Amino acid sequence: MTLNKLGVWAGIDGLSAAECAAFAQRVEGWGYGALWMPEAMGREVFSAAAWLLANTATLVVASGIANIYARDALSAAAAQKGLNEQSGGRFLLGLGVSHVPLVEGVRHHEYGKPVATMRAYLSAMAQAPYASLAPATAPRTVLAALGPKMLALAAELADGAHPYNVTPAHTHEARAALGPGKLLCVEQAAVLESDPAAARRTARRFLDLYLSLPNYVNNWRRMGYSDEDFSGGGSDRLIDAMVVWGDENAIRRRIDEHWQAGADHVCVQGLGWTALPDEDLLRLLAPTP
Repeated sequence: MTLNKLGVWAGIDGLSAAECAAFAQRVEGWGYGALWMPEAMGREVFSAAAWLLANTATLVVASGIANIYARDALSAAAAQKGLNEQSGGRFLLGLGVSHVPLVEGVRHHEYGKPVATMRAYLSAMAQAPYASLAPATAPRTVLAALGPKMLALAAELADGAHPYNVTPAHTHEARAALGPGKLLCVEQAAVLESDPAAARRTARRFLDLYLSLPNYVNNWRRMGYSDEDFSGGGSDRLIDAMVVWGDENAIRRRIDEHWQAGADHVCVQGLGWTALPDEDLLRLLAPTP
């Protein structure tokens, strides 16, 4: 698996299947190492990944994040092996425990203790039988890890971590927690806009959902933010820390800060005026001109 240092994180449920394939091909042509996509209330992430892998040649497709409450561990292990066997090792499994409102309110499951539940799930995946052809190389798994306990579990039982909505300071702490030799794949939201009011409007629209999810709020508290930062759509301090905005140089500086802090891979989420990825920003940052 050639992940490269820079990738794209994109919500593409608003695109048709053909448009998703064309977008993945553009991302691949721009030279990005991976395309990350979420799993929430849109497409099922493994079937979506199969489609994108079938329509690309070198691009890594990563789940950001596959919800462990969406399927049992045997199904996840089989999908991970099958996708990697089919694609020549180009699928990276990102796994996460999701959030209470989505697990209990939407999926109607009981939300377990996050670390213990993930530990049991990973153990079950490791022991799952698989009667088909194995991929040529061992598939890799990264965890949606924010706090110290989940990062420690990622270091122990996974190949790394995929933190989301974090700062370079958090990336530094995550690298220390993971230790050397583990993948640290960090998401960074970005707005190509130099007007502070306009940029922050876009950023607040993006962060609105995450301000309602306890796992993110709790992590921001660990990072030094307080109730004042979470009210009114988020303080400027919180907004500016989570979403980099400005010109190309400002965005590149933030990406470089993550690399300097220990990230192996930064996946950029280009935010625009719609829910679709800002392709102008992605073309601007493209590793291949």
